[in-house]
Amino acid sequence: MTSFYERAILPRLLTCACGSPAIMRQRARLVPQAHGRVLELGVGGGLNLAFYDPSWVDYVTGIDPSPQLRDRASAAPRSPNLRVAIEAGEAEALPFADHSFDSVVCTFTLCSVRDPAAALAEARRVLAPGGDFYFCEHGLSPEPGVARWQTRLDPLWSRLAGGCHLNRPVADSITAAGFRLGSVEKAYLPKTPRFAGWNEWGAAQTN
Repeated sequence: MTSFYERAILPRLLTCACGSPAIMRQRARLVPQAHGRVLELGVGGGLNLAFYDPSWVDYVTGIDPSPQLRDRASAAPRSPNLRVAIEAGEAEALPFADHSFDSVVCTFTLCSVRDPAAALAEARRVLAPGGDFYFCEHGLSPEPGVARWQTRLDPLWSRLAGGCHLNRPVADSITAAGFRLGSVEKAYLPKTPRFAGWNEWGAAQTN
C-alpha cells in the first residue's frame, strides 16, 4: 500500500519539478522528433504530450506505474488531433509484442526505474528494426567532485523523490543495452543545482 505522501504529495512535486522551464525546453527540443507508432516510457503527468506533432505520429501510448500520474497524463494538454492511450505498466516488463513501435520516447525516466538495463532491453525489444529511441535524462556528472556529491546525496534524494537516482550513467547505459548512438548532447541544465542538473539527450537506433 502506498503512503499518503506517495499518493497525494509526490505526484504534484514530480510534475512541478519535471515541468521547470529548463526541462520543458529540453522536452520541446526532443519530443517533436518522434514519429509513427510511439511509446512513451514513464509518461508521468503527461508533460510531453503537448510537443508531439500529429502529422508525424500515428498514436502515442504512454505507460506509467502510478495511477495518480496516469490521471494527470489523461488530462494533460495535447493537440486534439493526437491519438493518445495512457496505460498502466512498468518499463522493465512492457506489455507489448516485439517490434510494436517506431519510436520510443524516454524523458527523465531512467533515473527512477528499478532496473535501467531491463527497461532499455525492453525498449529495444518493442522497437521495430531501425526504430528510434529518443532520450533526455539527468544522471551521473563527468566531473568527479560533482559525482561524489551525487553519490552522497543519492540515498536521501531517492527516498524523497519517488525512487529517482542522481548518479546513474545515461549514454553509456544506452550503448550497453545494444543501441547505436546517433547525435548526443550533454550539458548542465541552467538554473539547476549541479548535483541534479547534468543532462544528456539525443537519439539512438536499434541495430
